[in-house]
Parts: sequence; C-alpha cells; structure tokens
Amino acid sequence: MPEREVKLTPTPGFRLPALHDVAEGVIARPDEILDLRATYYDTADVRLARSGASLRFREPEGWTVKLPAPAVGALLVRGEHTFPGGPETPPAAALDLVRAWVRTAPVHAVARLKTRRRRIELTDTGGKKVAEVVDDEVSVLDDGRITSRFRELEVELGEDAPVELADLLVARLQAAGAGPADPTPKIVRALGMRALASPDIVAPGSLSPDSPAREVIHAAIANSVLRLLAHDPGVRLGDDPEYVHQARVATRRLRSDLRTFGSLLVPEWDQALRAELQWLGAELGAVRDTEVLLALLRSKVQLLPEADRRVGEHLLARLVHRWEDQRIELLGAMRSPRYAQLLDRLVAAAREPALLPEADAPAVEILPALARRPWRRLRKSIEALPEVPRDEQLHAARIRAKRSRYAAEAVAPALGKPARKFARSVAALQDVLGDHQDAVVAAGWLREVARATENRDEIFVAGMLTGMVRVVEHETRGAWPKAWKTARRNRLRPR
Repeated sequence: MPEREVKLTPTPGFRLPALHDVAEGVIARPDEILDLRATYYDTADVRLARSGASLRFREPEGWTVKLPAPAVGALLVRGEHTFPGGPETPPAAALDLVRAWVRTAPVHAVARLKTRRRRIELTDTGGKKVAEVVDDEVSVLDDGRITSRFRELEVELGEDAPVELADLLVARLQAAGAGPADPTPKIVRALGMRALASPDIVAPGSLSPDSPAREVIHAAIANSVLRLLAHDPGVRLGDDPEYVHQARVATRRLRSDLRTFGSLLVPEWDQALRAELQWLGAELGAVRDTEVLLALLRSKVQLLPEADRRVGEHLLARLVHRWEDQRIELLGAMRSPRYAQLLDRLVAAAREPALLPEADAPAVEILPALARRPWRRLRKSIEALPEVPRDEQLHAARIRAKRSRYAAEAVAPALGKPARKFARSVAALQDVLGDHQDAVVAAGWLREVARATENRDEIFVAGMLTGMVRVVEHETRGAWPKAWKTARRNRLRPR
C-alpha cells in the first residue's frame, strides 16, 4: 500500500495543537508514546539514500522497503513494503526490491536511530483510521552513543482518506508553529551530506541545437537506464503489466540508441552491452507479449454471450498459466548475477558513455544525419512492399518504424519541434502496425488451441474469437497506409 505523508520540521518550543476539531466527522484519539529503534541498511556509498529509497529493520514490524517517488506538492507518496524476518540479515525478498539501486554491491548497517514518538490517531465516526500525526524526537546512535538529534513531524493519511485532510492537518500544525513541509527522510538527515549527494545517474539538463552531440547521446542513454531502474521493482511485484512494458521499452530504446549513435561510440564498447540488452529484452518480451495477448482476448471474451464467455475464460486460463511460467523465468533472470552485473554496466554507461572526439561537435551538425538512417530504411522497406503485404512484412515494417521513432526522439533536443512531430507520426504508424500484429498473433494462438482440443464448445468459442480478431486485422490492414502517408509527409529533412 502506498505511503502518503507530509513531513514538517517543528520550530524550537513547538507543541502539538489539539486536533479533535480539524475536520467534520474526524475524531482525534488520545495520544500514545512509543519508543522505537531502527537500523537502516545501505551500500557503502549509500546508493539507496541518495536515490530516495530505504531498507530498514524496526521492531515490531520487521523489515520495510520504501521506494523512491517524487513529491506531489507537499505530499510524499511512496511505495512501502514490509517483510517478516529477524534483525540479522535483510530478507531476500526485501533485497530483491532494491536490486536496481544496490546491484552487485553488498549492504550493511549504515545508521541506527532511536525515536521517542508521540502519536495521535485520527478516525472517522465509525472508528476507521483516516490519518495519524506523529511527533518524533530522533537520536542518531554510533556504537550506543548519541551523535546527533533532530525532531520531525509527520502527517500520514489512511488508505482512503482525501488529500484535503492532509492540507487541514498541515495548516493546523503550521499555525501552531511548525515549519514548512520538508520531504527529507529520516535516514538522509541521519547520514548527513553524503546522503544528499546526487544519485548514481543524473541525466543532462536542458539541451539545445548547439549542445555538444555527446550531451544529447548521454541524455538518451541515461534516461533509458533511469527508466529501467525505476520500473524494476514493479516488474518484480507483478501488480501492473505497465511495469514490464516500460522496462521492455527501456531495453529496446537503449539498443536502438546504441545502434543509431554507433559511429560516435568507441568501437566495440557497445557490442557486448547490446547483446546483454537483447537477452534481457527477450526475457521481458516473453512476459509482455503474453500480457498483450491476454488483454486483447479478454476484451473480446467480454463481448461473448454469457454461456460462451465462461468457455472463453477457460481458454484464457491456458494463457495465464503460460504467463505465470514466463514470469518465473523472468524473475529468475532478474535475480541472477548476470542481471545485477548488467545493471552495473548500464549505470556506468549512463554516467559516462564511451564517445569518440567527433561527438564534441554541435548536435545539430551531426545527429540529424544519424537519425535519418533508420527513416531511410523504413521508407525503402515500405516502398518495396507488394500491393498486399504478408503479415510478416508488415511486422518487419513495424520494427523499423519503432527504430525510426526512437532515433527521432533521441535527437529531438537538436532538431526540436520537427523531430517531435515526426516521432509522433511514426508512433501512430507503429501503433496501427502493432495492433495488426497483435491480431495476427491472437488468431494464430486460437488456431493452435482449436487444433489441440477435442471439446466442441472450446472449438466453437475459439472460432468466434478468431472472427473478432480477424476484424481487427482487416481494419488495421486498411488503416496503416494512411498512417504511413502522414509519417512520410512529416519525414525528417536536412536542417
């Protein structure tokens, strides 16, 4: 469940105000005093703290992982996950969630905190918790000695509580003398300056046509690696297919960008990296392809009559089993030393790509020509298509469209609006060709199911579903030429 909280720093002499009348229907329970001890784990260079994540052991809840997330105004919304286990060693499942930041580095205790907490719980009239306000006096310990102290206020919302309640509570606290909102976590306060250092990857800031090409390439690589790291925990949790999709996009975009900018990279520097990205992309792709197929067929099953719908759901159970097996394989790959080592290499590449001196030239002078190469390949392949292309030919065109789009997006800082407009039009072509390919794959899977079963109801429903996806296939065959004309009209031109 996501943690939603606002942190504030109280001024000297601050005292918690009465909260019983902060909002209609909200009841403030009598406050309670808690003594808490927590041990935070991190790498030697405090990668977790610098990235906004944390790994903590605290009695009685055990181990807690908090994942990084940007603040939404004063409200800090972070994924919070708890794990059972004793204090000796972080559980494997907890380390799993922070692998993207820890990578191959070992973790150890980096800070021990003792907290005297005054907590006030707020409930609705039915007794359900809607928020809590805590006043923490924190002592940082080193071998049992107190090395520093600080005080912190927190307003944490309950699961279904409205954001407006946090606003009311913060206003009441600030009227009593609390300072402004400060999202700095306790562990960062405890560690001090080294936890305030930049994360491992910081993408270059604003870019212009006159920026060196190396900065544009650096930004393209860094942003894709950041995308992969950010979605790694979600892939492991498996709650939302979008995480697998975004992680796969990151690997594909990285491979594409390394290919596009290959002439400006140190020879052979990127080859092994691209091979490992291909391995990871294949692992992610197997899961993602099944998720796409499931989503398409589920939408069609919902259109069936109720009796046939039950048979359709039974058919889809086979795909669910396939997805579960593929996820086991994917998670095995992501828990392997090979994956952790790949992340190390990707972070190093994102920090300092191995570029030739030619990359010092202004981006506008050398990158547009590199971005037009994938476009020319796309144009030639489509112009060579027969009047009625085969499915595999359209699929190949989709792959080339994707590479052309990625190249245009990578150089958009140098070309500006024309490149972004071109990328959008190629993305539209890619989408319609993707929908066509999804329908082709769905029809093929249904054909295999019909051949493998002797159940007449299953054969009948598979036929009905096939008819539905054939409609999509027919519609997309009719739609892609128009999308191609738009992309061709918006093609990248010499500056």
